Amino acid sequence: MDPKHAYDIWAAQYDTNLNRTRDLEAKALRTVLAEIPFRNCLEIGCGTGKNTEWLLEQAAHVSAVDFSVEMLAKAREKITSERVLFVQADITQPWAFGAEHYDLVSFSLVLEHIENLEAVFKEVAKALVPGGYVYLGELHPFKQYSGSKARFDTEKGLQIVTCYTHHISDFVQAAKQHGLAVVDINEFFDNNDRAEIPRILTLLLRKV
Repeated sequence: MDPKHAYDIWAAQYDTNLNRTRDLEAKALRTVLAEIPFRNCLEIGCGTGKNTEWLLEQAAHVSAVDFSVEMLAKAREKITSERVLFVQADITQPWAFGAEHYDLVSFSLVLEHIENLEAVFKEVAKALVPGGYVYLGELHPFKQYSGSKARFDTEKGLQIVTCYTHHISDFVQAAKQHGLAVVDINEFFDNNDRAEIPRILTLLLRKV
């Protein structure tokens, strides 16, 4: 199922169903960005606002972007701060979010649904101030290799969202092409059990 349609349907139950990927990525974002200063944040894939509230505690302003109208509606119900601007947009098209305006661009469980990484990183580099950071939190490719994908149950049965497998080197090389250097790479595991396959991959990049 195409991501926009899928997440519009998923929005009604996204916050309440069991979702270890959603929950662990939220923990990962807070861990990775805990010591990173930022004032103007561009949050790509805000969904129902699971990370938006925390980002607002750190930043002066957050532009929270999602493809799904229904996910954004849920986020707007939760968060009414004047310091957040919710935007419905397709990030595979040229961005209109402000050139060299943000000191953090964050992606949460988004890029698995994007086929062309380089086009996205090109827009990221334009949006960032020099020295600005990029946070990526994605389903680990090791999980994808084992068959894991974004999915949810409905009355019509199991719905699987269209996904693309990106290897760690794909993220690094696409970022490098647009002046984004790797600062840190981390992996997060269910129950912190490092004997198992990691669930979440995070990369912290910086515009050089």
